[in-house]
Amino acid sequence: MLFSAARALALGDLLMKCLYRTRPYEAEAGSADALHRRWEKRCIDYLTDKRGALSFGRLCRGIVSDFDALPLQNDRSKPRVGVVGEILVKYMPLANNHLVELLEREGAEAVVPDLLDFFQYSLYNGSYQHRYLGRSYLRRLVSDLGTAAVEWLRAPATRALKKSKRFAPPVPIGEIAELAKPFLSIGNQYGEGWFLTGEMIELIRGGTPNIVCIQPFACLPNHVVGKGVIKVIRQAYPEANICAVDYDPGASEVNQLNRIKLMLSVAEKRAKEEKASDTERIEAPSLV
Repeated sequence: MLFSAARALALGDLLMKCLYRTRPYEAEAGSADALHRRWEKRCIDYLTDKRGALSFGRLCRGIVSDFDALPLQNDRSKPRVGVVGEILVKYMPLANNHLVELLEREGAEAVVPDLLDFFQYSLYNGSYQHRYLGRSYLRRLVSDLGTAAVEWLRAPATRALKKSKRFAPPVPIGEIAELAKPFLSIGNQYGEGWFLTGEMIELIRGGTPNIVCIQPFACLPNHVVGKGVIKVIRQAYPEANICAVDYDPGASEVNQLNRIKLMLSVAEKRAKEEKASDTERIEAPSLV
């Protein structure tokens, strides 16, 4: 059951990554969603023992191959916006007022980190707890073996993404921890902890400087590891364009929308400036 659950998470992350990367640029409206539904059914059949001829590895390669071949318009023309924050609000459309669809309607490409990485973060913490918090060596052993097991299990998806022309493979959890360390201790393990900070740095370094950091209203952990590090992240990465948004049944949806649109306007302005700068550099006369 655990292996099936982990495979389900790996397949879900893979489908999410491929869909969000291609849907904003599809040449034919609805083609990305149609391809997603087709592969979603095959994944469900695989996970419910209606496997047919497809193995897990072939399933991953097939998903990436088909989305790689999906006809697109210019797939680099829109600002990329990362979505990070509290795990429920981050992944549940009803909780975040369908944020991904909103970003796409406003002319952006949503980039949502893998859900499986959150479980990797939870496993990875065991090593720190053994070293500094008095947890048993068994806890550390389970942590190390669990982290390695998850990477081994999703290796077919990682290999397929590495060979693709449109998609990037997941970053190992140890590297995300190293990215977070200059900004806060990885002893911050409540809620999303250091992982949220590491995700923001990973997105910025990976070419997604525009980020929406979302959380339930008055979420204390995210005020520390989300909102609390935005200022120092901007100091280290001046290109960072981060917007923190609270979600709550009593919160104003108009206020949420305005904050997101303000962040997008900054992203679009910077994109135009970069495009103009590139054009000037190309058209500049040679001195030779």
